[in-house]
Amino acid sequence: MSRWLLVAVALVAAGLGAGATYLGGLYRPIAAGPERTRIEGVVRDYLIRHPEVLVEASTALRRRESGKAIAADRRAITEPYGNAWSGNPAGDVVVVEYFDYNCGYCRASLPVIDQLVASDAKVRIIYRDWPILSDESATAARYSLVAAEMGRFRQFHEALYAAGPVTDATIQQAVARAGLDLAKVRAAVDTPRIDAELERNLGTAKKLGLSGSPSWVIGDQVVSSALPLEELQRLVAEARAGG
Repeated sequence: MSRWLLVAVALVAAGLGAGATYLGGLYRPIAAGPERTRIEGVVRDYLIRHPEVLVEASTALRRRESGKAIAADRRAITEPYGNAWSGNPAGDVVVVEYFDYNCGYCRASLPVIDQLVASDAKVRIIYRDWPILSDESATAARYSLVAAEMGRFRQFHEALYAAGPVTDATIQQAVARAGLDLAKVRAAVDTPRIDAELERNLGTAKKLGLSGSPSWVIGDQVVSSALPLEELQRLVAEARAGG
């Protein structure tokens, strides 16, 4: 954040609009001299007393930029692949989880998501495969997408997480527990449509600035962290209120 952006934030917060000249719809910094020195001193004192102003400004800027990125790729974010979703299909708030099958925090989020759906009949969950941790994660994601095409996403999803670290053996076990034909699944995992979906997810995640798994898109907010139920509910409430 630039020096004069900090100044502008503090001036607005302190009600010191006179510290800048209003020209052509923009606030312009005052030229160097005693007046600017005085104003900079006021700003410095204000920021020391109220550092939360900077946090609020940074949060607002980050949220605005996230909102732009989400709006630009909303369909790629919120439209499920196959049946990789849960909750209310007509829900008024969509919660998107970007996950990796080798992520322990993603595994721990499974019951939290179930609790959210159980506590809120108007929420819809979208699951997006985002294999970033290992080659095995990428292989698992391909099988997951095929399971979603075949209408057995949730069964495969839960079975693979329950099996522990991803290996060829645990993937095959999850396929069997999901009630899928292993030969048919294997025939589909390397098809162009699966390639395209993974590339789309990876590209969208990059645009959104996701920094770790699990990551969430809720309304116009992006969060890269494991979240407790209460925080998910708060973000859903904000999205529902249009905040």
